[in-house]
Amino acid sequence: MGTKINHFLKGKFFEYFLLSVIFILGLLVRLYKINNPVADWHSWRQADTASVTRTYIQDGINLLLPRYDDISSVQTGYFNPNGYRMVEFPIYNAINAVLAVRFQSIPQEIWGRLLTIAFALTTSFFLYLIGKKLMGKWGGILSAFFYLFIPYNIYFTRVILPDPMGVMFGVISIWAFMMFTEKDKNLFLIISGIFFGLAMLIKPYLGFYLFPIVYLAIKRFGLKEILKNKKIWLKRSVFIFLAIIPFALWRAWESKFPEGIPFYLWAFNGNLIRFKPSWWYWIFGERLGQLILGSLGVIPFVFGVLNTKVKNFLVHAFLAGALFYVIVVADANVMHDYYQILIIPAIALALASGTIYLWTQTNFNKILARIILVISLGVMFITGWNQIVGDYQINHPEIIEAGREVDKITPKNALVIAPYNGDTSFLYQTNRWGWPVIDDSIDNMIKQGADYYVSVDLGSADTKMIASRFTTVERTNDYIIINLTKPLPIKK
Repeated sequence: MGTKINHFLKGKFFEYFLLSVIFILGLLVRLYKINNPVADWHSWRQADTASVTRTYIQDGINLLLPRYDDISSVQTGYFNPNGYRMVEFPIYNAINAVLAVRFQSIPQEIWGRLLTIAFALTTSFFLYLIGKKLMGKWGGILSAFFYLFIPYNIYFTRVILPDPMGVMFGVISIWAFMMFTEKDKNLFLIISGIFFGLAMLIKPYLGFYLFPIVYLAIKRFGLKEILKNKKIWLKRSVFIFLAIIPFALWRAWESKFPEGIPFYLWAFNGNLIRFKPSWWYWIFGERLGQLILGSLGVIPFVFGVLNTKVKNFLVHAFLAGALFYVIVVADANVMHDYYQILIIPAIALALASGTIYLWTQTNFNKILARIILVISLGVMFITGWNQIVGDYQINHPEIIEAGREVDKITPKNALVIAPYNGDTSFLYQTNRWGWPVIDDSIDNMIKQGADYYVSVDLGSADTKMIASRFTTVERTNDYIIINLTKPLPIKK
């Protein structure tokens, strides 16, 4: 009987069954609050993405000219009357728009989240394949498991953002290149180059995924051969062409629309924070230590870094790339926690490696090591969930109520000022184009086309001034809507 059970546990059926359970549960946990309005954590960035999709639904898909609600100068420094949004190549938005138009019973925003979830599940599958190649069956299963169940990643792989799609492309590229180095089939090289090119189109910061790819190439061919062998040089050139040229062409096209390119230089070291004590605290203490690894998750992670018993050092090369990324993109990684979406695959692989090492090691007391491992992972998930659960909350429901009323009572082509400290999530709720901030005098903004002003800050100086000059359409305890095309009579 014991032999049969042992044979079953080692068999393919059990492996695939366990993997299926992980995928199903990974899907289910991401359905939590799937119908949230775009007003939860990082709603401004989600609103920008969802806005491009909504414009595609309304006006048709144009991949070369993505547009969104925000026509202000706040994100680019230029007045943007056409609403150009020249950031990632809008593959995510186009797919979202097609699904929303084809299946109109499901709201666009839910389709956006379902898309992201599908990308996460796909990523976890390819991490399983990579982990299995490196660490065996359990390495693959654990890599998929950690990617899907790190609480941080549960939230950030059900948001309306293109980043998880870019991560999926990058992980597929690494897997395909691993297959190329193993089987020496050019098809895998082409697949790797194409998917790396797609990843760069979505998020150029994913360039750090080259670290594991370069490592695999050097391990397979050797540095001298890569530089001197003509056949390998040709293959290298094909990969570079597929991986880099599409991004270069997209950047050249984007440069024609400076009003649609948000400020980005600040992301690297805008506040000169790199390597300062605060940088170390935020990146390794808060982001990695607390938010992602939930304090005690650091234990299996560190052992994963120290584990050199894996077949090669691809995990370490991947982690080196992640370290390079947080060093180069220092300011953005400190200011915004969604920037760490890109490094989760490397962390998942390291956690899998560390877990296997601690479970199978013979240097310490085996029972004690396993108890420490179980406790550390348990604390990681509990602490991580407590860190992330607040991100699902809608802290300002009044912007949703005010936005719905604006959508109800104003013309569809009206331009709206919805000040929210530059946060576009309020403007998004109105279903109108306009401004998320007052970036000029109210008279100049009216000349630029502003028709209505809506605010949830009834006591602000701007609201009081505008209410004293123009007709109030509606006022409640939570918001005010003012018609800027109807000035009040001047009191004599």
